[in-house]
Amino acid sequence: MAVHKQWSRAKLPVVIGAVCATMLTLSGPAAAAQHRAAAPSGTAAPSGTAAAEEYAATFAALKRFQAAAGPGAAVHAGNSNTAWTLSVGTGTLHADRPIQPDEHFRVGSQTKTFTAAVVLQLADEGKVSLDAAIDDYLPGVVSGNGYDGTRITVRHLLQQTGGLGTYNPHPLGGTPEANPDGTYELAASVRKGLKSPPVGAPGATYNYSNTNYLILGMLIEKLTGQKVHQAVTSRVIEPLGLRRTVFPAPGERALPSPAVNGYHGIRVGGLNLWGPALSYDPSLFSSAGAIVSTLEDISAFYRALTSGKLLSPAGLTEMEKVWRAAPDSTGGYGLGIAQLKLSCGATAWGHNGGLPGYLTMTLVTKDGRFASVVTNANFGINTPLKQLDELLDTALCKDTPKRP
Repeated sequence: MAVHKQWSRAKLPVVIGAVCATMLTLSGPAAAAQHRAAAPSGTAAPSGTAAAEEYAATFAALKRFQAAAGPGAAVHAGNSNTAWTLSVGTGTLHADRPIQPDEHFRVGSQTKTFTAAVVLQLADEGKVSLDAAIDDYLPGVVSGNGYDGTRITVRHLLQQTGGLGTYNPHPLGGTPEANPDGTYELAASVRKGLKSPPVGAPGATYNYSNTNYLILGMLIEKLTGQKVHQAVTSRVIEPLGLRRTVFPAPGERALPSPAVNGYHGIRVGGLNLWGPALSYDPSLFSSAGAIVSTLEDISAFYRALTSGKLLSPAGLTEMEKVWRAAPDSTGGYGLGIAQLKLSCGATAWGHNGGLPGYLTMTLVTKDGRFASVVTNANFGINTPLKQLDELLDTALCKDTPKRP
């Protein structure tokens, strides 16, 4: 089954895939830490022990996170003047291969921010109205089982407030009917997702469901005449020069090289049982979670988005209008992007993601700070979200200064 994490103060919603694994490998304590730092041309960047010492608070938080996470974990952080990476453990079992900032992994629900950006571009172009009913564009798609697409708007879908029931696609079940080649159509995925009954009236409550973003994938295809992976690539990935970011086409199951290997497992005392994450077709998650990226690229995406490089000022303002669980909440969910208040008082924007084999999260601030985290296992239960929050907050507040 899949586990869905609701909002609680400073936590983003996360969809975690829990899968059974075979060929489990027994391992003990994590390998020694590895460090890599980078800086703009002409400036010096610390490395090795110097990096661990300079970013000691983040290094300690990373070790605490990895102790509850996968075989390896890494954080890539910095500001407009410098970037640095700390890595603990290994990206490949039985090898000393610390996760590097240019290695590929599946970002999971961080894909939703890419999808939202394209929908908001289409709104900028006058091709869609955020407050129009989804039935105006996809007549009859959102219907039956208590759903009425004439009352659910595009904004509702983007903000997870349309009342759609929770739906977590999963390689071992909960999947739509597959094509003969093992790929999945967005329409079939939406039909499967809508079998989960509504949780409330449109606009009345927040409920995180992948179905919202699968429907938005259909909307993008209808309005652009392109498959959703092509539209996101041509409108977001290529213009930003994200050369190590891929929205894989249906059937493209392999990660590009170099890659962080994903695992699944359980913890028994001080020992870990790891097995390779199950293979699945990326079209199972599609516009809700299919994108592959790197720590460097995913950080660059959120920095570009929040600085206005993809949307008009009006479009970015719409994206950053957040839904809050309560008026005094320290976080909220915008249109495909989350807002969090950091311990140092800064406001951060980003998203997290969880798929079989990976747990990820990226946050950026408007003054240039950024931090992105990946670990290469996903339990589905006892997910170390508290340690993940602590790690990102530490990297952004204690070890990365504001832009001069």
